[in-house]
Amino acid sequence: MTPPLAVWDGIPVLHLDDALIVVDKPAGLLAVPGRGADKADCVAARVQRHAPDALVVHRLDMDTSGLMVLARGAAAQRALSLAFAERRVHKTYVAVVAGVPLPPGAPDGWGDVRLPLIVDWPRRPRSKVDFRHGKPSHTRWRILSLERWGGLQATRLELQPLTGRSHQLRVHLAALGHPILGDPLYADGAARHAAPRLLLHAAELALTHPVSGQPCRWVCPAAFSAASG
Repeated sequence: MTPPLAVWDGIPVLHLDDALIVVDKPAGLLAVPGRGADKADCVAARVQRHAPDALVVHRLDMDTSGLMVLARGAAAQRALSLAFAERRVHKTYVAVVAGVPLPPGAPDGWGDVRLPLIVDWPRRPRSKVDFRHGKPSHTRWRILSLERWGGLQATRLELQPLTGRSHQLRVHLAALGHPILGDPLYADGAARHAAPRLLLHAAELALTHPVSGQPCRWVCPAAFSAASG
């Protein structure tokens, strides 16, 4: 990864031009303001102090770190939002999960999770698998390495969400019996306490530039390691 161009109020800026801004969102920071004055601090607010025309295009969970793109102006926001909606944006995440998933049988080493998801309204912000009312949801995954976290056997995975449901990666992995370490919503016991934060990171983002039409790609490796856990 190339060094950041700048650091705006604790947020590394990886790309900056007249149409878009790409940042490395820290874990524990909201992407957009929440309800109440105590939840006003967020990526959008910090970036807008330096680039007032910055507009949110997509979000990351508060506990998730990594690549997040913001548009500069309404036209760029419309173009980028459409690209996300039409699944023309390639996203890759890295996560560390409890246990060791069975290696997928596919020759390319990728496994698939296709479980329909719906917001669990009585327990918001949680989502859940619901075969009757859930929306189709598709995640690809492959094993990167085996690790140990706090004495717990764990596996580092590369993840590609082909749909964009709320908490999709977290729910899909928990449903497989391999919750993400440090997940305060979907992991229990040793898995919940094996890491000081949710071990989920948006590591790669690729899209077509909304003005130039040129392909763009950013890579931001996950900072968490077993030694740091």
